[in-house]
Amino acid sequence: MSGDDRRVAVVTGASSGIGAATARRLAAEGYRVVCAARRAERVEALAAEVGGLAVPCDVTHDADVARLAEAAGPVVHVLVNNAGGALGLEPVAAADVDLWQRMYDTNVLGTLRVTKALLPALVAADGEGIVVNVGSIAGLLAYEGGGGYTVAKHGVHVMTETLRLELVEQPVRVTEVAPGMVHTEEFSLTRFDGDRERADRVYEGVPGPLVAEDVADAIAWMATRPAHVNVDLLVIKPRAQAAPHKVHRLPS
Repeated sequence: MSGDDRRVAVVTGASSGIGAATARRLAAEGYRVVCAARRAERVEALAAEVGGLAVPCDVTHDADVARLAEAAGPVVHVLVNNAGGALGLEPVAAADVDLWQRMYDTNVLGTLRVTKALLPALVAADGEGIVVNVGSIAGLLAYEGGGGYTVAKHGVHVMTETLRLELVEQPVRVTEVAPGMVHTEEFSLTRFDGDRERADRVYEGVPGPLVAEDVADAIAWMATRPAHVNVDLLVIKPRAQAAPHKVHRLPS
């Protein structure tokens, strides 16, 4: 760690939204944050801002993940698997198989790759190692049009539960945060392939959707509990959202 004795946190998908907010929040908690994302310029700017390390990384590529593990070093205290996302809202009968594949590759297999690669460093953290998988309420419930995203996030949820069972004798906590509606600059825009009007309608009239900093605060709280405390699952939604399909909207 080149003389830097801060605890190490690795955050994937750190170029924007929840990932960037989490990197800032963990840095404020005193961690040296390894910021990983595909967009090199963004993570380099973020790492410079928080005094961390930028690692350009596509979690669907083995070589990128191996480079991330090497850059993180032999001891990692916190791993936040945030890289993922949703694509499309087609019903299952009209599913775009390529989009489903991309969502599964990023949300599920990307989380798997990074966790496998960093697990030895988490075990080496003297009982302080914690994995925080960023899931979604879409991983707990189904809704029309959710299709490939609900499948992928259900996969993240079950993988988290399985890993916790398998590591029960290891000094590593395995946790999941499952946000509901979070208004970030890119999530819905990506889902609708850049259609700003459709993306904006997702949040239209909703009084107080979550923002990225709300989820980052929850992640930091989970990561900073005493080492014997495991927050298995933290579901966080705006007050205006009772379920994926049940959202209070103010009249226009």
